[in-house]
Amino acid sequence: MLIIKNGHLIDKANGLDGVMDILIKDGRIAEIAGNISADGAEIYDAAGKYVSPGLIDMHVHLRDPGYEYKEDIESGTRAAQKGGFTAVACMPNTAPVADNKAVVKYIIDRAREVGMCKVYPIAAITKGMKGEELTEMGELRSAGAVAVSDDGKPVKSGGVMQRAIKYASMFGLPVISHCEEMSLMDGGVMNEGFTATSLGLRGISPAVEEVMVSRDIIIAEHEGLPVHIAHISTRGSAELVRQGKRRGVMVTCPHYFSLTEEAVGDFDTNAKMNPPLRTQEDVDAIIEAIKDGTVDAIVTDHAPHHIDEKRLEFELAMNGIIGLETSLALGITKLVKPGHVTLGDLIYKMSAGPAKILGIEAGEIKVGRAADLTIFDPDEKYTVDVSKFQSKSKNCPYDGMELYGKVYNTILDGVVK
Repeated sequence: MLIIKNGHLIDKANGLDGVMDILIKDGRIAEIAGNISADGAEIYDAAGKYVSPGLIDMHVHLRDPGYEYKEDIESGTRAAQKGGFTAVACMPNTAPVADNKAVVKYIIDRAREVGMCKVYPIAAITKGMKGEELTEMGELRSAGAVAVSDDGKPVKSGGVMQRAIKYASMFGLPVISHCEEMSLMDGGVMNEGFTATSLGLRGISPAVEEVMVSRDIIIAEHEGLPVHIAHISTRGSAELVRQGKRRGVMVTCPHYFSLTEEAVGDFDTNAKMNPPLRTQEDVDAIIEAIKDGTVDAIVTDHAPHHIDEKRLEFELAMNGIIGLETSLALGITKLVKPGHVTLGDLIYKMSAGPAKILGIEAGEIKVGRAADLTIFDPDEKYTVDVSKFQSKSKNCPYDGMELYGKVYNTILDGVVK
């Protein structure tokens, strides 16, 4: 039995925004009230800190099985816990691909054995992520998959995507689309524009993303079913989803509202990602989409890479950055502190929002729910030091940056981590 005392509860889904106590029994929330007492209960004094629903990241790469030299389930969930997450959903581009129940079951079992947070596998849309033959989604669902995606690769065929959306809906599986029209890439490695030209690098047009975002929203509208856009980076994509909001549910990552293409600087490969960092105009549009509710969830696309895969010529370096240990602080620093959104809005998009999309019972401070909570101080400033990260990989462009929002603990099924 545990009592969280004197913490400022913040949970927009349940109208909580004030100092209250939480009583936890048998891993679940038993009572929410002022000045709770219970004989024999352990006390966690959260005075001066905020207590939110446990954060949920519905887009991470744990690299396990197959690429454990970059990250594994143990190190990845330790990084997640350090960043305030009590649950993550991991993408299927592992080796072997998570396109069968054996791999899905391995991820779940391994996470239960060594994990510091809950792990929900996302299975592949197509076998081998080749974009051709649909996976056995019913089996994947029964094995524990919570969504399907070929993240990292677009589903090239509109017909295959149409069938995937219909088939996945039969099993209640959300479809998460990696939106890229590869025929328009033309060897690009960063955003098309002045910065790319000045660095002598090939650019990636916004159309690469926007064409596929448009295609998938139109297919979803035609079928009367939702599709979830994995990550968006352009003003055009934000507007497309805004117009097609009835079916297109958008998520985005902190780097697309906190960094511009200028972060590439002197060919910094830690700022190389896909979609690429865009212009300040695009960043402003993404922030506006977060403010007006077009964006339903903020995720990291946590993408660990070994240092040797980043310490290369810019054209050859791998795409992606790690994000689990900076996500909450970036949201507070870049969205809450400037007044773009309230803290309650940010927490909702990092907890209840992802939970709703994935269809899992989480992301709320509510009697009867699992006691998964995050304890943090949104006003405490700290300097990012990647050498102290729990992740095996250190490919982070925020090293040395001052951010607000220090995580103190997570509570997972009533246990303080």
